[in-house]
Amino acid sequence: MTSPRFRSVVSAGAVALTIVIAGCSSPQPVVPTETPTLSDTPTPAATVPAAPALVPEGSAAQNLPYFTQIVQQVWAGPDQVHGRAYIDALVAAGFPKQSMQVTPDESTVGNPAESIQFSVLWRDGQCLIGQVGPATGSAVAVVEPAVLGGSACLLGTTRPIDW
Repeated sequence: MTSPRFRSVVSAGAVALTIVIAGCSSPQPVVPTETPTLSDTPTPAATVPAAPALVPEGSAAQNLPYFTQIVQQVWAGPDQVHGRAYIDALVAAGFPKQSMQVTPDESTVGNPAESIQFSVLWRDGQCLIGQVGPATGSAVAVVEPAVLGGSACLLGTTRPIDW
C-alpha cells in the first residue's frame, strides 16, 4: 500500500509533467507580417462561353452553332414538324430567306412526313442543313457541300418559300 505522501508527490509530478508537455506541444500563434490586399489575391479568369451568334461574313461551320441553337429551339416547341416554323425562326435569327429550301410537311400521299429537311445555302459552296421529324428522333444540324453546281442544298422535291 502506498502512503498518502507518496501519492501526493506522484500526483504533483504528473500535473507538472502534463503542464510541461502541454507547453511544448501547443502551437504558437502565427502573426502575419503583411495583410493581403484585394490586389494581392488571385482572381479566377471568367470562363463564360459566348452565346452562339450569326456570323454573316463567317463560314458555314462558324454559323453551325447558331443554326443548331435555332433548330433546337423550334424542335422543343409545338411546331416541331412544320417546315415553315424552322424557316420563320431562321429568318428571324438573321439567315437569308432567299437562300433557303424546305421539304414538304406531308408525304406525296398526304401523310405526315417522317422527316423534313431545311437548308441555308451559304458562301463557298457550303450548306447548313437541318433535319427533324419522327424518323430522326431529335433535331439534327450539319454542314454539307452544296449540290447542283453549288446552287442548292437539297435534292428532290422542295416546297416554295412564298410567305
